[in-house]
Amino acid sequence: MSERSVLSTCGKADKYGMLMSMKKNIPDSLYKGYRFPPEIIGYSVWLYFRFSLSFRDVEEIMAERGVVLTYETIRQWCLKFGQRYANEIKCRRPHTGDTWHLDEVFLKINGKQHYLWRAVDQYGNVLDILVQSRRNKRAAKKFFRKLLKGLQYVPRVIVTDQLASYAAAKKEILSSVGHRQHKGLNNRAENSHRPRDNESESCVVSNHLVMLSASFLPLARSWIIFDQSDTI
Repeated sequence: MSERSVLSTCGKADKYGMLMSMKKNIPDSLYKGYRFPPEIIGYSVWLYFRFSLSFRDVEEIMAERGVVLTYETIRQWCLKFGQRYANEIKCRRPHTGDTWHLDEVFLKINGKQHYLWRAVDQYGNVLDILVQSRRNKRAAKKFFRKLLKGLQYVPRVIVTDQLASYAAAKKEILSSVGHRQHKGLNNRAENSHRPRDNESESCVVSNHLVMLSASFLPLARSWIIFDQSDTI
């Protein structure tokens, strides 16, 4: 497929999808001097973050679609435009639920134990994630503050497991919020990452996920919705 065909298809994605419309809210001057148009840049950045691909993977996917560029070019695009796209998507996100489900996942990063703190609302929307080396009271407070800063509202109730750090941190930061803490509760945060096919609950996290954990989560969860008659 020629580069013109790819550009045409990305233009239709712009009409139907969220991510491609991000370019409308980004000054044209930001793209000045780039060989490729915003549609190609946006599509490449979206591929990298949405599907946890490597830069070389994206390079090969775009080559198959008729666009020849290097993995280093894609890396530079992700660094420059990724945060801007993520911020735009986050601003467009509908209001989230008033019940927060929280938990932590055990991770190995470079052989060292870490914890992926994660929060979702009652509808299953991921609110935020944070990788930390501890899961004590201080770590819980840091995660609560990050949630409050990013969401700009206080929940009606939080649902957690029996980790004592949650209750201790909540007492200081979310004292007026209800807290349901029981082993048997149906915690959406735990269900959303339940292992499949007998996979181990512990996993190895790449640098890609650590990079994604803070700033680029909205971008990673965004889909481009294509017309059914379109193919790339």
